[in-house]
Amino acid sequence: MFLMACVRCRNGMKYVFDDFREAYSWLRHNTHPDAKIASWWDYGYQTSAMSNRTVIVDNNTWNNTHIATVGRAMSSSEYKGWKIYRSLDVDYVLVVFGGVVGYPSDDINKFLWMVRIGGGVYPDIVESDYLAGGTDYRIDAAGTKTMHSSLMYRLCYHEFADESQMSFGQRGYDRVRGTVIGKTNIKLQYFEEVFTSQHWMMRIYRVRDAPVRTPSKRAKDLKAKAKA
Repeated sequence: MFLMACVRCRNGMKYVFDDFREAYSWLRHNTHPDAKIASWWDYGYQTSAMSNRTVIVDNNTWNNTHIATVGRAMSSSEYKGWKIYRSLDVDYVLVVFGGVVGYPSDDINKFLWMVRIGGGVYPDIVESDYLAGGTDYRIDAAGTKTMHSSLMYRLCYHEFADESQMSFGQRGYDRVRGTVIGKTNIKLQYFEEVFTSQHWMMRIYRVRDAPVRTPSKRAKDLKAKAKA
C-alpha cells in the first residue's frame, strides 16, 4: 500500500511526505480500539488497514446514502455536522489538507463532490450556495457564507492562518489555491483538534460530547470591569 504523498515544486524538484503514515499511526496508538473514524470515502481502506479502526465509509461502500451522509456532514455548518456525526457514533474526523505544502489532492479540492453527492440525497445541501455568484468555487474573501461556515472549511483552515504566516510569511495564504483564505480566525466549538501531521496534510479532530461554551458579551464585559 503506497501511502507517501508527492509534491512537485516550481523548481522542478519533488518532495515526498509521510504524513499519511503519521496520522494512521497516531490513530492506532492513541485511540480506543472501538473508535469510529469518519473521513471522505477515498481514505477508508487506508484508515481501516493502517489504523485498525472502524471507518464510516470506505472505497467499497455501495450504499450511496451512507456516502452522501458524510458529504452532507462535511458540507453543513459545524453544529449540524456535529449532530450528524454524533448520530453515527463517530469519535474522530479526519481531513486531508494541502494548503501548507501545496498538495493538490486534498479535501478542499474534492469538496464540491461532497456537496454534489450529499445534495443528491439531501435537498438541504444546494450546490449553488457554495459557489460565488452561483458559478465560482472560491475559498477566499469572495467565497460564500455557506462555504466559509461549512465543516470541511472550518476543519481544514482551523488555526491555518498563523501556520502559514510562520511557514512562508503570508498569513492565511493557501499554496494550492494560490490565494488568502476568506476566514482566518476559526474557533471550533464542537470538534477538538487532537492531531496535525508534520506538514499539516493530515488533521484529526475528536467529536466532542458537548460544545465548548463561549462566554457571553455580558460575561466578557463583567470580566473586563473586574480587571479595570
